[in-house]
Order: sequence, then structure tokens, then C-alpha cells
Amino acid sequence: MKLAMNGATTMRADLATDIDAAGRAGFDYVEIWAAKLREFLKTNSTGQLKQLIEKNNLEPYSINSIEHITFRSAEDYERIKAETEELSRVAAEIGCPYVVVVPGKLPENASKAEIIDESVRVLSELSDIAGKYRVSLAFEFLGQIDCSVQTLDLCKEIVEKVNRENIGLVIDTFHFYAGNSTFEAIETLDPKKLFIFHINDAENLPKEELTDAHRLYPGTGILPIREIKERFDRIGYDRMVSIEIFRPEYWNEDPYEVARKAREATEKVLGLTPKNITA
Repeated sequence: MKLAMNGATTMRADLATDIDAAGRAGFDYVEIWAAKLREFLKTNSTGQLKQLIEKNNLEPYSINSIEHITFRSAEDYERIKAETEELSRVAAEIGCPYVVVVPGKLPENASKAEIIDESVRVLSELSDIAGKYRVSLAFEFLGQIDCSVQTLDLCKEIVEKVNRENIGLVIDTFHFYAGNSTFEAIETLDPKKLFIFHINDAENLPKEELTDAHRLYPGTGILPIREIKERFDRIGYDRMVSIEIFRPEYWNEDPYEVARKAREATEKVLGLTPKNITA
């Protein structure tokens, strides 16, 4: 299983630092935070970005993310489509296979059927846009109660109904736990449709009190990471894992140390062979 560093884990570092830190820590991939990408491209080209990634012995894996793609006003949805065009074009130019997309807020009194219909419609339309660039979209459910798609179970159902080659999903250990997703949903998942695996841990708090700021390095909290990995082994998923931790405490630390700690913690909790890093 190859390892990726997600730019959210080192949120206050710029993109060039993220790439350098990930390379020095021995990661295979980098997940690019969209806001950092746009800042970088103000003074650099996509060609220079590609060269920087290659120089650090990395590959770009995804751009994170296009937020709240469903249940938007007509004007807002036009912006979502424009953003999909923008990030898909950049992804194609740097050889990045995925863009992460996130469902919208849960409308009052929305039924499951309405959520599915809206999600399928939007993902199908955005699939056409990304497909022009041969880029795939990774749909990420969020475990918070205000999100329209809170579980792997529902996310999987939506992705199956879309039935497009370039539409798959993201499993994030925090959201899997917080939203009460089932292990059965993993066991019946087509591993080819699991585009991205985000790993993190969380403090020992009631689920309703957990926020992104309570995330921890993998293996240092209470999330069922080993149980999730067991299910991945059963379905034959071993493509990649990316460390995504929205913890302000870590953002204030040296990004190079954070990258190293993140890699080592992930290797330990997943039982991966530690990578030998030469200075």
C-alpha cells in the first residue's frame, strides 16, 4: 500500500513546502490542497509544479477538494461546474488522476430518495466535465449530521447508481466512525471504486462532540482503523492510504516533523513495512 501526504495535515505550510516535506519523509504521493494550489499557480506554471513534484520523487494523487456540490442554487452550481473544469484541467496538466468532491448540506426534510437523485444528477454532470480531461472524481461522504451523505452505505449506493468509470468514492476513517458507517458496506464494496483512503484517528469523545480538530495521528486514538484495514484486506484493496488530519495543534508544528510522524504512525497502525529514509 502506497502512502500519500494530504495538504490538510500541514495546512499552514505552502504547497512547495508540502511537496518537499512529503518527499523528504518518504511518501509516494501527495494530495494537493486546492487553496495552496491556486496560491502556487499565481507565480508558477503547472509545468513547474509537475517538475517540483517529480524532483521530490512523488506523484500527484488528487486535488482536494470541491465543496458542497449538491443542493446548490443555480448560480452557485455554475461556479461548481467552473471549479470542476478548472481543477480537472490542472490535474490533467500535472498528471493527477483524481479530484475530490464533497456533498452539500442536508436540506430540511430531504428524503433519502431526493438525496440520491440530486447526488446522481450532479455527479453525472460533473463526470462529463472531468471526463474531457480524463480525470476521475472521488466522492467523499462526511460523518457530520448536517451533511447530505453521512455514511459509506449511502455513498456507495449513489456511486453505484451513477455507474460511471470516472466516479468513485473516498473512505475517511474519521467520517466512517462519526457517521456510523457499517463494516458490511466495505465488505460489499468493489475495490476499484474506492479511489482514495484517508486515514487519521480521533480523541475519545462522544461521536456527537467530535470535530475535525479532534483528529490525531493514526493509531493514537479510538477509531477502528485495524478493523477497517481487515475489511480492505478481504476485498483486496491495497492501492493507497493518505494521511489527512485537520488538527490546529499539528499545523503549528514543523511540517517536516509532522510529515515524518504521520508516515511512521500510519506504517505502524496498518502493519506496513517501514520505509528506510536516507537524509
